[in-house]
Amino acid sequence: MEDGRETAAMREQARKDRQIALENTDSDIGLCGWILVLFSILLTLLTLPLSIWMCIKIVKEYERAIIFRLGRILRGGAKGPGLFFILPCTDSFINVDMRTITFDIPPQEVLTKDSVTVSVDGVVYYRVQNATLAVANITNADAATRLLAQTTLRNVLGTKNLSEILSDREEIAHSMQSSLDDATDDWGIKVERVEIKDVKLPLQLQRAMAAEAEASREARAKVIAAEGEMNASRALKEASLVIAESPSALQLRYLQTLNTIAAEKNSTIIFPLPIDMMQSFLKH
Repeated sequence: MEDGRETAAMREQARKDRQIALENTDSDIGLCGWILVLFSILLTLLTLPLSIWMCIKIVKEYERAIIFRLGRILRGGAKGPGLFFILPCTDSFINVDMRTITFDIPPQEVLTKDSVTVSVDGVVYYRVQNATLAVANITNADAATRLLAQTTLRNVLGTKNLSEILSDREEIAHSMQSSLDDATDDWGIKVERVEIKDVKLPLQLQRAMAAEAEASREARAKVIAAEGEMNASRALKEASLVIAESPSALQLRYLQTLNTIAAEKNSTIIFPLPIDMMQSFLKH
């Protein structure tokens, strides 16, 4: 655990060092560069107030602007939100959206550890954490993150069994988030959340799993029925023992049975014969 924290701290320090190095490069534009900057400032002053509309730029609350002066990032890093000034001839800028971005991972055909082919898709939530690194270190951060998410999904699921994919989605999503976050740290991107949306199985596998589940349910039903019959036979045995101890109990049971039959209101005529009358015959 301590090694993991030390590694994360070293990675964060390295990222900060790269950011500082990128933001402190405007002093290296050289003599010709400074001449062009002074000429641009003079031209702006001579064309006032028309040039002011080209110098003032506005970025929204959720945006940051990376200013390039003669191809180098201006000292101070990202600008905004609000107003900032640029020189028309020597400066250019790129707006970076800092809001959380969501995209779907297209369905990926994955061969699991137990040699089953499944189709899995997901969704990723990420945001630009450092606008300077997102512009200077990667050509297209959004496209790169999408491609990396697809590759990471296949790599992570390739080490899992089918049962683990179906039951441990939260753990798989957390593993994907950690892998993506580590890989995109150099790009100034923070992966906030990863979710597995759907796992599609082949039709033949679905039928096999359905047959297996049906057989398992039938087996459990037979076991439950057998247990019920066993419990019922035990109850009947105990009832017979109770009736054998008291002859009058058998007579009461006989009368109760007659009462039940009479409640059905059918045309059958029953002539009850007391069991006591039969005892004398049974003795002979």
